[in-house]
Amino acid sequence: MDLAWTWQRFAELGVDGVYDMLALRAKVFILEQGPYLDPDGLDRQAWHLLGRDGEGELRAYLRVVDPGAKYDEPSIGRVVVDKALRGSGAGHALVAEGVARCVQAWPGQGIRISAQAHLQGYCGRHGFVTVGDGYLEDDIPHVQMWRQP
Repeated sequence: MDLAWTWQRFAELGVDGVYDMLALRAKVFILEQGPYLDPDGLDRQAWHLLGRDGEGELRAYLRVVDPGAKYDEPSIGRVVVDKALRGSGAGHALVAEGVARCVQAWPGQGIRISAQAHLQGYCGRHGFVTVGDGYLEDDIPHVQMWRQP
């Protein structure tokens, strides 16, 4: 499925964009993975990449937190694909688009992520390598990963 990408700051999303973003994130991060506080105070300091289908439905999303807000580098997070599209390649298209937007916005800077530990191979396909030891984030094993500039 081809998705149409938009890249916006939080204030540019509008009420419908914010609603769609939070609804998709809630379906996956809260209903599928367990309760935790998804709005963490970083959405306002981030770019938001939204992938909509031909009907305008939000199907894929990630955010890129500005350098200095979470890590010294830009940080990709809240990567989510609608359950119906998993296994279709939409997730890889989303991450590739997110990496490309980071490279364009912050040339010469690396990208740091906090990835669920079981997704290390997935993230590795996009140039990320594990750095440091694992840790629990929201009761899910995570690792920090880094992508060279």
